[in-house]
Amino acid sequence: MTRFRCAIHIVPRRGILDPQGKAVADALHSLGFPAVGEVRVGRYVVVDSDAASADAARAAVKAMCEKLLANPVTEDFEIASVEPA
Repeated sequence: MTRFRCAIHIVPRRGILDPQGKAVADALHSLGFPAVGEVRVGRYVVVDSDAASADAARAAVKAMCEKLLANPVTEDFEIASVEPA
């Protein structure tokens, strides 16, 4: 078994109200950044997991996201990286 460090980005789905993202976008506009468009605020999660391979670690983390880490109704997730720890 090898330990893998898996990075996950979890963000609200498009079309779902994101009041925190709206507040950040408004604040950036008021600070002089008029080019900023939509802002989505989410979470960055890092999981260290033992697995036989990177593919097995990715599959396990995907299952973790589907069962606990991300709300499938309101959030999307992306496994950004799976690297040996």
